[in-house]
Amino acid sequence: MTDFNPAIFTTTMAVLGVVIVVASLLSGLLERRAVPPVAVFLLLGLAVGPLGLGLLDVGLQSTALGAIATLSLTLVLFTDALTIDRAGIRANLRLAVLILGPGTLLVTGLIGLAAWWLLELHPALAAILGAALASTDPVMMRALLRQSAVPRSARVALGVESGLNDVVVLPVVLVAMAFLEPAGATAAGVGRVGLNVLLLGPIAGALIGFVAVRLLEAMRARFGLRRDYESLYVIGVALAAYAAAESVHASGFMAAFAAGLTIAFLDVELCDCFHDYGEATSEMFLLFAFVALGTSLIWEGLGAISWQSLSFAGIALFARSLVLWTALRWTSVDPESKSLIIWFGPRALSSVLLVLLPVFAGVPNAAALFPVCALIVLLSVVIHGGMLMKWGGRLSEAGGLRGRSPRASDRDVVGSSELITIDEYRELVRIKEPVRLLDVRSPSSYEGADLQASGSIRTDPRRPVESAAAAALPKSDWLIAYCA
Repeated sequence: MTDFNPAIFTTTMAVLGVVIVVASLLSGLLERRAVPPVAVFLLLGLAVGPLGLGLLDVGLQSTALGAIATLSLTLVLFTDALTIDRAGIRANLRLAVLILGPGTLLVTGLIGLAAWWLLELHPALAAILGAALASTDPVMMRALLRQSAVPRSARVALGVESGLNDVVVLPVVLVAMAFLEPAGATAAGVGRVGLNVLLLGPIAGALIGFVAVRLLEAMRARFGLRRDYESLYVIGVALAAYAAAESVHASGFMAAFAAGLTIAFLDVELCDCFHDYGEATSEMFLLFAFVALGTSLIWEGLGAISWQSLSFAGIALFARSLVLWTALRWTSVDPESKSLIIWFGPRALSSVLLVLLPVFAGVPNAAALFPVCALIVLLSVVIHGGMLMKWGGRLSEAGGLRGRSPRASDRDVVGSSELITIDEYRELVRIKEPVRLLDVRSPSSYEGADLQASGSIRTDPRRPVESAAAAALPKSDWLIAYCA
């Protein structure tokens, strides 16, 4: 006797295939128009859900949702740690501390207090909701950070926030869950959870990361590695770190983050695909999770509307802005960066995943947190998604996304197909040719410089094809690269 249902399995596989195909086909369009992918895939979920075609309906207690959520959060934590901008953090250390200190912990406390007061939640449940809603969404954040015109200070601050604030709030969620155990919280029980979360989990992950790197280096030096298999290696390391920690009753999520961080700090020379495949895979799982939530679950937030929930939503969405506005007043961050950092703090899947952890663990009354969280996520998609599109529109105007092919007569302006003078570049701009200026300086030159050409697109010289694809550069435009 088995619970396996071939029809449900086939439908799920079909939806997963549609997610991958749609995400691939729309990637350039969404990138150029700064359309939040969260909104697109929530609507796709609505289309295949009970209110649409009726092909798929994912419930709160669904095993599939639990698997998707666990995989998504594991891969997000691992890849965010793996791709951390160490040079940017060193250069903007005070800003990074402000973002992860007041910008995360103080916001967690304010939202938790609001949940306790307005929603009359148990203090531990309020703490869980506060921590979940202090987490910003990596998918929507990446959509902004991929825009080349984002100032460096804002890029570092928002990158640090989306990459590291999950690991700051996750311990709050896990420790708060210990206070909601049916047998009641004890000092020994809470201490044990804290030990598993803050010590055993990271140690297990760090060991897996260290061993994984040494094995990779040894096998690569002795036998060589196929590029496609090396790209798969990233997934194996993340899952191994999670499983190793869970097997000793530690936090698999903290282990996944520690494994990625260990690899990043060992500074091993990794194949570009190691980063790219991991990030792309985690994003695919995130998008599939959006579709699963969009079938019916996320719309439960609309049923939670009341004056208390809307008042709480206002605090949850703008407490971060208030805290960062106060904290950044005493820094030398430029006004444009301050504005971006303060106002762009989207909440989406990270918040939902953190709220789902106590639900999957069977914590009493934890399911009551989900509708409120869903309401705030929907509001954030509208508010912050609108801000993202507005910013993307400004970039389009600045970059001149015109999409027409250069005329042959205009090409006569340039004397060489390989080298171009500054005067020739200025002439192309004057006659309104679609010109893209690419910054291809080496990482050391780029990270150590204070200036960047206005409107230029940062392109990694180590992987130019991947960088051009990520920026969705039109093939018909002039592409002019500079280095110094």
